[in-house]
Amino acid sequence: MSTPVESRHAEPFTHPALFYRDISEYLAGTVPFIRFGLAAGEPVAVAVPEPNLALLRAELGADAARVQLLDMRTAGRNPGRIIPGVLRAFADTHTGRRVRIIGEPIWPDRRYHEYPACAQHEALINLAFTGRDVTILCPYDTQNLPSAVLADAEATHPLLIDNAGRRTSAAYDPDAIIASYNQPLPEPANAAELTVDATNLSQALTFARTHARQAGLTDGKTADLEVVITELVTNSIDHGGGFGRLRIWTDDGNLVCQVDDHGTLTDPLAGRHPIAPGQRPNRGLLLVNHISDLVRLYAGAAGTATRGHFQL
Repeated sequence: MSTPVESRHAEPFTHPALFYRDISEYLAGTVPFIRFGLAAGEPVAVAVPEPNLALLRAELGADAARVQLLDMRTAGRNPGRIIPGVLRAFADTHTGRRVRIIGEPIWPDRRYHEYPACAQHEALINLAFTGRDVTILCPYDTQNLPSAVLADAEATHPLLIDNAGRRTSAAYDPDAIIASYNQPLPEPANAAELTVDATNLSQALTFARTHARQAGLTDGKTADLEVVITELVTNSIDHGGGFGRLRIWTDDGNLVCQVDDHGTLTDPLAGRHPIAPGQRPNRGLLLVNHISDLVRLYAGAAGTATRGHFQL
């Protein structure tokens, strides 16, 4: 299998998709990529699901100690966290040097309702890293992922690599993916609802705690839920028309909260820009992404809906 490690491109940032059919093709596409970076003195990070991480540890041997290794099932359980909390967190600690990263945010048993956020994430990487000296290689399991996922990968990655070699993606159009998955969120059934403004934020938190307790959410995650609701409702009060509609319900093993308001969100990377420690303004959506197990967002002309999931 051909890999992207030996060539350089006019654009400093490169974002290839690696299509692999089995373990041998996975290792053939990833291990040389890692070792080439190490030989060139480039910082290397790998964020993939633990089963694949174990394969790479074994294959790299002593070289594994020179690579930052992360289980993507944990570090990227919310796809909205990956750009600021994994990719930028690594790249920004090595400014002035070329960095290479393997990121595998989509795996066959990832839950179906998480996928739209994954596809948006892959498209937004291109916007987040334009002009940066970074290579991010994204593996895709062609034997076990749906054909629609592989088609989206061709649209979100300008370079494709498989057992036949490497090629430019004729379908590359990340903006179309961002737009196609920015759809109104499915309406929940049996949601509890409260309109929240500057006068009743404390009531909103009591409302949240009550429903969290009834659903069986742990104390730690209930505290996280309160932070998320505070940030979302505060955004609605400050930027979304002075109030927000808060809804809470349970669905498929999750406690879900959603805040709708009349604000318009124009930055597709909102919630994915790293914020300096101690900086309060503009950190709300970033904090929501870091705390929630999954965040889904719809930004329309008439308003914004933000949904956070917390596993029960």
